[in-house]
Parts: sequence; structure tokens; C-alpha cells
Amino acid sequence: MGLKIRLARAGAKKRPYYHIVVADSASPRDGRFIEKVGSYNPMLPLEHEDRVRLQAERITHWLSKGALATERVARFLGKAGLAPMPAWHEQPKQSAPRKKAQERAAEAAKVAG
Repeated sequence: MGLKIRLARAGAKKRPYYHIVVADSASPRDGRFIEKVGSYNPMLPLEHEDRVRLQAERITHWLSKGALATERVARFLGKAGLAPMPAWHEQPKQSAPRKKAQERAAEAAKVAG
């Protein structure tokens, strides 16, 4: 049984709210979980204290039992100091602006300042 610390979606349509849960890796995203260990509200501003809430002692307990955090949750844990911060992934080159868009942005920057 592989344990994951991951997000489970709650909230209404277009009003996301996530529970941070410990679940078996085979169970569905919003399905059965073992324990709720926090919450994440992306609708709040970045600096708001209730945007990410974590139960530190329970998370460290599950990490010691071998649970693995998903990439997003690992970033939350890294910012909270509960786990090492994961390596940052570079933006894929495919989604980078094309040549004309870069030229327009450079010209707009030249005009603006």
C-alpha cells in the first residue's frame, strides 16, 4: 500500500477548495482517504495565513511512515519547513512565447521605459 499526501478537491464549481489528505495511491482523487492533515484555499491571496493550513505533527508522522507528497503538496511542506523544498521545474520550451510575441513585448518595453 503506497501512501500519498495529496490534494482532494472540494468546494463549488469555479470556487475550488482542497483538503490535504493522506490516502492510498490507488484510491481516487476525491475518494477514500486515511486522514485529513490540512487544507488549501487558492481563492485567498498569497500572503493570507489561512491559504494553506497544515497539521505539522500529523504530516511528520505520515512522512516517517513512508508517505510521499505530491509535487504541489511538497512545495507547501517545503515552504512550511516540514520537508525539503522540491527542485523547481523549468517552464517547458513549447509554451514559451514565439518570436513575434517576444518582439512585440520587447517593443512595448522599449516604448514604456
